[in-house]
Amino acid sequence: MRFKTGFIRLLACSLCFIPVISQAADTDTFAGQSGTINIAGGTAHIPVMKLASRAIMKSNPDIRITIAGGGSGVGAQQVAKGLVDIGNTGRALKPSEAEQGLITFPFAIDGVAIIVNPKNPVKDLTQQQVIDIYSGKITNWKALGGEDRSINLFTRDEASGTRAVFFKKMLNSTAIVTNANVIPSNGAMKTAIARDPGAIGYSSVGYIDDTVKAPALDGVHPTNEACASGEYKIVRKLYMNTKGEPQGLVSEFVDFIYSPQGAEYISASGYIPLSKR
Repeated sequence: MRFKTGFIRLLACSLCFIPVISQAADTDTFAGQSGTINIAGGTAHIPVMKLASRAIMKSNPDIRITIAGGGSGVGAQQVAKGLVDIGNTGRALKPSEAEQGLITFPFAIDGVAIIVNPKNPVKDLTQQQVIDIYSGKITNWKALGGEDRSINLFTRDEASGTRAVFFKKMLNSTAIVTNANVIPSNGAMKTAIARDPGAIGYSSVGYIDDTVKAPALDGVHPTNEACASGEYKIVRKLYMNTKGEPQGLVSEFVDFIYSPQGAEYISASGYIPLSKR
């Protein structure tokens, strides 16, 4: 099963609700400016980028910001080629990417968690059980205390930063069986799992809501608090990347993400804000 990725384009005419922010409006820094910022890459970043972009465009309709997904590999590739201004990755840059003149800005901490259908009675998994599921050793939920039902595996494509972290930290680099269904984004993963009672997949913790269920891993629930404390181990940073030091409007956008208002958007999206280095 494969889902087509959609291109998310934000324009000033398509504004929607923005959380109320108690701090002074950091969007004042965009007053009197105009121009376009193009962003692409990791899909975990999209909720933050959307909230920030809508706030900026609402404060100044002469600024236009577009956002596309595609995964971390796409983000790094497109910003390196100058096709976008900001390329988002859910992993640190590879040496081959960094040597193309990319500057990286970690702005949030995120967990990567197993998700299942809410109808699935399984509430807790061990890391070894997850490895056995994804390597094809366990194929029925009955072996895990669930119903007598085949396990339908879902994974991300190889451009995904979420997959890279899941593969390295959750699976200890154990190969994923080739018959797993490949999903192009965190949002599409959540939709697929919500529709299939036998499904198992994984997503950014920030995407988890009541349409899916996140079992505890070795007794630890994948909450922001557990990710921040280090109790939950499957975590990563979210990065913005630019070709060289950002200039002008792009520099203002990066700084806005690190502002108090940006930090509230990061928290509202389910992530843990980081300070600018």
